[in-house]
Amino acid sequence: MVCCHDCDMLQRLPHALEARSVARCVRCGATLKEAERLSLSSMVAILLACTMLFVLANTYPVLILEVAGKRSAATLWQTVIALQGQGMLEVALLVLFTSIVMPALALCSMLYVQLLLWRAKVPPGFASMLRLYGVARPWCMVEVFLVGVLISLVKLVHLANVHPGIGLWALFALIMLQAACMGGFSPSRLWERISHAPLRSV
Repeated sequence: MVCCHDCDMLQRLPHALEARSVARCVRCGATLKEAERLSLSSMVAILLACTMLFVLANTYPVLILEVAGKRSAATLWQTVIALQGQGMLEVALLVLFTSIVMPALALCSMLYVQLLLWRAKVPPGFASMLRLYGVARPWCMVEVFLVGVLISLVKLVHLANVHPGIGLWALFALIMLQAACMGGFSPSRLWERISHAPLRSV
């Protein structure tokens, strides 16, 4: 039995829905449950790809500048250090928090849950990991950082030779895969797997 989040009517939902089908409230028509868009194995594959891209984005340069024969490159970490060195500690902490720390927490918590469920195991601290993801996800602003980098790229192109680095392409691919992951993410389905699937403890 579930309670409609719009009209509070209690009703029973089927355990499984046909592909692309939606269960709606019989009273108000609100969406109560949607068919699974991505299988568990697909979610794990996407999350592993996101993890690799996140590592690449933090390891390789985002932009490469070439001025008067001098070449310089900066990764995300180096950007934070450079901001701190220029006396902008608050901005450096904000970039660190929203572009590195929170995305890493959101990615690791979701990969931990999905990977263990895929291996038919009950993840220890399952509810805590979902709460951690719910707290961290709104603070993930890699998209905002990417827009800022692209604006800087346009402004600097007249002053120096600017080349996008591997980190920039990794960030772009990461954002695209995260969008696909969010489209297939459903906390209610994860709870259903815990409740009904024959899982074993780790």
